[in-house]
Amino acid sequence: MTTAPTEQQTAEVVTEDAPGRQMRWQQFMIVGALVVLFVIFTIASPNFLTVSNVGGILLAASVTGILALGTSFVIATGGIDLSVGTTMTLVSVMLAVFGTSNYLGLPFPVAIVLALAFGALLGLLVGFLVSHLGIPPFIATLAMMMATQGASLIITGSTPQYFTEVDGFRNLATGQLIPKLPNAVLIFLVLAVVAWFLMNKTLIGRYAVSIGSNEEATKVSGVDTRRWKLYIYLTAFVFTAIAGIVMASRLNSAQPALGVGYELEAIAAVVIGGTSLAGGRASIIGTVVGATLMATLNNGLQILGIAQEWQRIAVAVVIIIAVWADTVRRRRSGEA
Repeated sequence: MTTAPTEQQTAEVVTEDAPGRQMRWQQFMIVGALVVLFVIFTIASPNFLTVSNVGGILLAASVTGILALGTSFVIATGGIDLSVGTTMTLVSVMLAVFGTSNYLGLPFPVAIVLALAFGALLGLLVGFLVSHLGIPPFIATLAMMMATQGASLIITGSTPQYFTEVDGFRNLATGQLIPKLPNAVLIFLVLAVVAWFLMNKTLIGRYAVSIGSNEEATKVSGVDTRRWKLYIYLTAFVFTAIAGIVMASRLNSAQPALGVGYELEAIAAVVIGGTSLAGGRASIIGTVVGATLMATLNNGLQILGIAQEWQRIAVAVVIIIAVWADTVRRRRSGEA
């Protein structure tokens, strides 16, 4: 007579089945593509490979990267999150509501904690819609995207909210604890380590991959997949809330019209990094490289004077190539 494996046993099985050589080869290719981009843009423009411009690339990668770290957990389950950009904006707006004299004027550390808690609450709401009500992630997060975008505009009257009265807030993102390296980049790197640990060393990451690989089998093995999905969306939205705080600091304001478009860049960074859109496979290191690659591409095209419309087309092409490569990989491995 056999017994159902425990949650810990299932996690161990997932670890043993994790892709190894194929994942490392793909990450090697991504790093190679990043190096090639650096070489091309350096040859094309003498202004590209400078300390200030590389710092600008890393700063641009930090917010998208933090969003992508959280998105990695959702995509690992086979889900999607279209609301990261507008949720990020709403969190920055709520930070203004909690912490500036135009609204509640609470002590700013308290305002930051409340803004993060607000973002986590939105994560619980989306997690509940997906896991308990069975609403597809695409629909649930699309609805959240529209709701958060509307809420930001309503709360602020479509007017930017500034943090000029908060001494030192801007230094949170643009200050330099390490010379030439913006603090936002440090926050991104620290969060990348946290995300790597959560994905590879804790049950939440292992169950995210397990659910994405085969949700029914995970459920049959005794795992409460609905509860773990709730935790996964909560985790993802905490990363999004942190990105909202960092973005508010970087701009020293909450811009209510900002946010749309960040979801595609975050998803692109995740997929380019090797996390499968079909779920069941995730790489935090790949996500970090993917976010840097996207920022490098955008920066290089801007320096070359390429019109923004063509930059969007270039990004779209990169996304299509990344998704196509993932589809080919899954066909060859028999996953699709």
